[in-house]
Amino acid sequence: MTLPAVETRDLKKVYQLGKVRVPALRGVTAKFFSGEMTVIMGPSGSGKTTLLNLIGTFDRPTGGKIYIDGQDLTAMGERELTRLRREKIGFVFQFYNLIPVLTAFENVELPMLISGKPKEERRKRTEELLGLVGLSHRAHHRPDELSGGEQQRVAIARALANRPSIVLADEPTGDLDTKTGREVVGALRKAAKEEGVAVIAVTHDPIVAERADRVLRIRDGKIVKEVRNRGR
Repeated sequence: MTLPAVETRDLKKVYQLGKVRVPALRGVTAKFFSGEMTVIMGPSGSGKTTLLNLIGTFDRPTGGKIYIDGQDLTAMGERELTRLRREKIGFVFQFYNLIPVLTAFENVELPMLISGKPKEERRKRTEELLGLVGLSHRAHHRPDELSGGEQQRVAIARALANRPSIVLADEPTGDLDTKTGREVVGALRKAAKEEGVAVIAVTHDPIVAERADRVLRIRDGKIVKEVRNRGR
């Protein structure tokens, strides 16, 4: 039986606002597998971003379990979580978060530099990833010389730099037009298939949903529907 890249079991999250307890997640059980792109959709306040933040170790659950590659995140201390976040998780945000003074090449290389990878390994991996997202010809351009879609594709390449098990994408097309959004979704799908990572994206964008392998609908802190797209 294939081990999921990510698994949540009866995941709960309650926020305390003064004297009021606000449940954000009410027992989410789900599995996410390598090589698949899963989209999480739901109305504002449904719990989708909370779920992404818990998987990304930015927050801790009130109850339940999260496993990444079989490791129980809820049993880890902060130092272990920081290491796991660096080694196992790549992040793609709506507004790219590229470093403006660095070129596309340097932005992608940076996570490997921080991890202490040798120079030649960094060079080869960076060239490989810029090729994956179709930006080899833009390697030496800074972010302000790139379009929004190109910046987001650089961000995807950067998220893959340290060969993570999962890539978490928070509204990855939210600031892009339709055509450019399709290009970015194509890059995420290609990352899932060619890099073998589990891509988990939170979005309101139906274009992202239609290109995913699977769509999870979440409402009031619970998964209410799962749809597997045909031919994916």
